[in-house]
Amino acid sequence: MSYTPELVAELEILGLFNLDNHLEGLKVHHDAAPAAVAAANRLHRKGLTTQPDGGYLTSLGRDAAENAQALLTILNGPANR
Repeated sequence: MSYTPELVAELEILGLFNLDNHLEGLKVHHDAAPAAVAAANRLHRKGLTTQPDGGYLTSLGRDAAENAQALLTILNGPANR
């Protein structure tokens, strides 16, 4: 398994969700970077978000976002602060 540019773009979108407020969604506008628009669409097709342009996290999407954000926190640990 490798980290493709597509997977990295999906991780970046998951990292934008505010996990402290489940009522706060995300909107990826049609004029956003093509990689972001495509990533949002893929996340929806995978059942992680409610809308092709973002929307809200599904239960599975919340799990994915929590793990993605936790990994980012770990990788950006004390050595990078």
